[in-house]
Amino acid sequence: MVQAFIAQQLFDGEQLHKDVALTVDGGKVVSIGGTPAADAVRLQGLLAPGLIDVQVNGGGGALFNNDTSVNALGKMSAAHARFGTTGFMPTLITDQVDVMQKAADAVSAALKEGVPGVLGVHFEGPHLSAPKKGTHEECFIRPLSEEELAIYARDDLGLKMVTLAPENVSPEDIAKLVSLGVKVCLGHSNADGKTAAAAVAAGATGFTHLYNAMSPLHSRDPGMVGTALISDGCWCGLIADGHHVSAEAMTLALKAKPRGKIMLVTDAMSLVGSDEQSFPLFSRTVTRHGDKLTSTTGELAGSHLDMIGAVRNIRDWCKVDLSEALRMAGLYPAEFLGSKGGRITEGAAADMILVNDDLQVQRTWIGGQEVFTAG
Repeated sequence: MVQAFIAQQLFDGEQLHKDVALTVDGGKVVSIGGTPAADAVRLQGLLAPGLIDVQVNGGGGALFNNDTSVNALGKMSAAHARFGTTGFMPTLITDQVDVMQKAADAVSAALKEGVPGVLGVHFEGPHLSAPKKGTHEECFIRPLSEEELAIYARDDLGLKMVTLAPENVSPEDIAKLVSLGVKVCLGHSNADGKTAAAAVAAGATGFTHLYNAMSPLHSRDPGMVGTALISDGCWCGLIADGHHVSAEAMTLALKAKPRGKIMLVTDAMSLVGSDEQSFPLFSRTVTRHGDKLTSTTGELAGSHLDMIGAVRNIRDWCKVDLSEALRMAGLYPAEFLGSKGGRITEGAAADMILVNDDLQVQRTWIGGQEVFTAG
């Protein structure tokens, strides 16, 4: 079905255009500019590329660890589409190997069935550091084994990410994961700078939720934080919710990293897009207090952040230009993943959002299909 629009404003991922015609056909953008069709629908507000989130634990009342099903992935997709996410990496935190296998099966099925927005899978653990476990269950933290490698080697999972602690996974094994097509991220780690740098040299290209659950920068050792900041070729995820990282720390990261290497993530839990106020997480309960999630054992347990909220926060708190904030939530995650998202260009998938002047999402399209309309 051909869809014709006239965008009051259009941000294509690089530049801002005004009063521009746009045509979508077969789920893709087929033309930008020129004379609009007679039946073109005028879009009031800003049309921008859809947002891409590489760390989504849950949404819409579903937590992936608690429900490793295609139905749960559908709930997560619908919940985050309300907030501009058109592509996401369902994230499974440290768990038993049979849960990992079920999660992989669910992602494979979701990709085959075309569940909107599912890009692949992010295994955050189980090869982490106990001293930096955060809300992860220590009893499930373990070394890399052939059982996990068999999961990571699957070719039916779309894009693949693994977050690991480099003090517990050798550079040789990191290189093996990279050879299997896995995007290796470093996180939940107490490693010194030398160990972290060796992991980067072996092929790790990301750092999971910068500053959080990682060894800090010291005067005599950069630790994980310092290594993340000086590794120009690596991307860093940033949870811009005001609880995980201060505005000042976010500003420092933006000044230290090359442009394009900070990407916004949510680390969202099941309560996003839900009226529920708490949920079970292994043996504990996670409760929402405003926009903050804490476990019964006291630590932060993921976030209640959504992607368009992260865009607003980084713009307002760190004085980032709106175009750059949108790139941090779309183009840069796409570049990290090696995908083609984050742009509205001819031939690209019509993954788009329409936002108003307050940066509230009004409409969301995934592959040309409108999946959310405000009101």
